[in-house]
Amino acid sequence: MMNNKIYINLFLFLVLISSVQSRFITVHSSDHTDLISDGITDNVEKSTTPSIQLLNRQSYLSEGICEETYGFLPCTTTVFGNLFLIIIYGALMFFAARFLSTGSELLLEILGPGIVGGLFLPMLGALPDALLILVSGISGTKEVAQEQVLVGMGLLAGSTVMLLTLLWGSCVVLGKCDIEDSTAVDLKDTKRLSLTGSGVTVDIWTKYASWIMIISVVPFIIVQLPQILHINSGRHLVVLISLIVSVTLLISYCLYQVFQPWIQRRKLAYAKHKHVMSGILRHLDLENKLMTDDYSPNLDVIKKLFRSLDLNDDETLSVQELRALVIGIRFEEIEFDKEDAVIKVLSDFDTSRDGCVGEEEFIKGISKWLDEAKPHKMIHKFYQHTKKEHDQWLDKSDEVAEGVENPNWISVKAGLLLLLGATIAAAFADPLVDTVNNFSTATSIPPFFISFIALPLATNSSEAVSALIFASRKKKRTASLTFSEIYGAVTMNNILCLSVFLALVYVRGLSWDFSAEVLVILIVCVVMGLFTSFHTTFPLWTCSVAYVLYPFSLVLVYLLDYVFGWS
Repeated sequence: MMNNKIYINLFLFLVLISSVQSRFITVHSSDHTDLISDGITDNVEKSTTPSIQLLNRQSYLSEGICEETYGFLPCTTTVFGNLFLIIIYGALMFFAARFLSTGSELLLEILGPGIVGGLFLPMLGALPDALLILVSGISGTKEVAQEQVLVGMGLLAGSTVMLLTLLWGSCVVLGKCDIEDSTAVDLKDTKRLSLTGSGVTVDIWTKYASWIMIISVVPFIIVQLPQILHINSGRHLVVLISLIVSVTLLISYCLYQVFQPWIQRRKLAYAKHKHVMSGILRHLDLENKLMTDDYSPNLDVIKKLFRSLDLNDDETLSVQELRALVIGIRFEEIEFDKEDAVIKVLSDFDTSRDGCVGEEEFIKGISKWLDEAKPHKMIHKFYQHTKKEHDQWLDKSDEVAEGVENPNWISVKAGLLLLLGATIAAAFADPLVDTVNNFSTATSIPPFFISFIALPLATNSSEAVSALIFASRKKKRTASLTFSEIYGAVTMNNILCLSVFLALVYVRGLSWDFSAEVLVILIVCVVMGLFTSFHTTFPLWTCSVAYVLYPFSLVLVYLLDYVFGWS
């Protein structure tokens, strides 16, 4: 039902902007490219009867009259007319982003994360932004492109800032739960608006996503080096170098996304083994202290434990004896393959590879485990630490993929949605950029600020709505997914969209004069990245930091460009 409404609304939008009434006017002129006046506004001869006048096209355009995109899409020079068109074209870009997002999700259900999740999803999510940036400077003369490319830079900066400030802060507010023992408790929200007692907790992968986001700003720093060092020569070469670095980061990020499920499974397996190790140590430490007062291995106790585990007194621990040890240990809320745990314990201890564990091997193995527990002083604390670490790694890697009914139909539907979304985005990116420039001319507002505020609302609305819905479910897993998507979207902005922008600047021979805009992106990415990369729990007060950064960014660009003359 929802999809039907979207299709109907889209059809009505297309009808509204393409339906035009006209009449034929026969004139005897050899120049058929001339334009026709209504004879009233531009009446040369003051007569009571209006007469048709021919206007020269060049003088017509020089007076600020708009030019129709593609020769038929409407345009206007009035403030409210351009505002209306921005809303219409913005809505179409929103539908394009929505179709691309829905199609990608359907494709992901069938093909799984791997190539689809690693390559197609991130790129398709950034496609509307990339197209708008591309059309902002691909047409017209070099001078026109240099002016219009401000729209692309405004969108690039605006998308990054909006995602990391307004959306990030709103997700914290909607997803907050009570914080107990430095962790937000799922579905428990009794402390209401407590700035320190409520918040959200994410998994370790989300923290890694914020680190990657910080790395993605490297091309911005490189392209700014000539301005920072006050070097006038070689700026075009620096743009090329920055473009190469940006594309390299894009490829690396996509490969990381492709192999992330495999990496995640390996990390989870290691965390589970580490938790089994700490559980065995805790179990053995209950009756006899395995560590002395100076936290070194207690060899006498370890030897005594070996003899108690050696049930047949053959001075070795067999697989069966190790299995009896592992099965007899209770691991809190952790499910694992006990046979696999026995094999890994044997692998840790059996250095001679003879299939059993001797006394010396047992002492060395336990001592090695105790060395890992030593920084925590107490084995019980080490056990709690490994349990928490296991929970952090436990995200999507333990989810069982559900079967998809009618995969052929879903594949066709996904393909059609992706095609429709890409077509709409490609068709209406240019008219939207033209309208923003016309609105800028009509209001005397720099196009950067219009695109900074308005365009991200159109191209990122689908991601924003999805993130807010997930955050409102008030669970650690959905919060992790929400913030990971935010960091991922910013990363794609910083590498894919920047790659398109740098390629445009390099190919068209444009000058790189966006110091204030780049500074804003760097400040917001670095502050929010560092702010979130060392913790997995964000109290409610952290949303205020995010919210403040949005107006700060606008004010900073205005001061640097229009007060201090950086532009």
